[in-house]
Amino acid sequence: MMGGKLITFEGIDGCGKTSQLRLLAGYLTERGIPFVATREPGGTLLGRTVRGAILDSDPGTVEPLAELLLYAADRAQHVRRVVLPALVANRLVLSDRFYDATTAFQGYGRCFDLALVDHLNELATGGLKPDLTLVFDLDVSTALDRVTQRGRQAHPDRLDLEPIEFHERVRKGYLEIAAHEDGRVRVIPADGSEATIHQLVIETIQPLLDE
Repeated sequence: MMGGKLITFEGIDGCGKTSQLRLLAGYLTERGIPFVATREPGGTLLGRTVRGAILDSDPGTVEPLAELLLYAADRAQHVRRVVLPALVANRLVLSDRFYDATTAFQGYGRCFDLALVDHLNELATGGLKPDLTLVFDLDVSTALDRVTQRGRQAHPDRLDLEPIEFHERVRKGYLEIAAHEDGRVRVIPADGSEATIHQLVIETIQPLLDE
């Protein structure tokens, strides 16, 4: 029986989700709350290989369908080797991206059939759903400016090189997911200060911690 909780961090590139995950990890550590921090892709040895193959490749070298299937393969490994064991051990799991990322990036961004994406997500996760998903929402121009400012422009990944229309579709996808699953997904405005957003995150997850 699983006693842990899964919290996933989502949003377009540059939204600040990874920084907020790190801040929350520090908050939990200070309070002695056991947790596991992980990410997709890259939370396993296989995932790190997949991450390099997908994100570090030159534009045009990875077919969109191959990309979709590689993310599903990474998730299948990640769920069974990292996430489920942690949940069974009564750990809180913080994951930087999960299946909503595939829906947003490949479903909305790449325009794959959403029913196909849902089927692959279900297959990869075995039906596992996050207890809470935080979507950090930020306008695309600001997010891409942040990506540039933090130095990724010198070594952009494949997603950084996508046209702005792609990132707009991804953002729309996340907001539609949130609208359809408002019991699980909470939208966190990501245009404030890091400290302000961190406080919102704490307030949002507190009910789960109280459980």
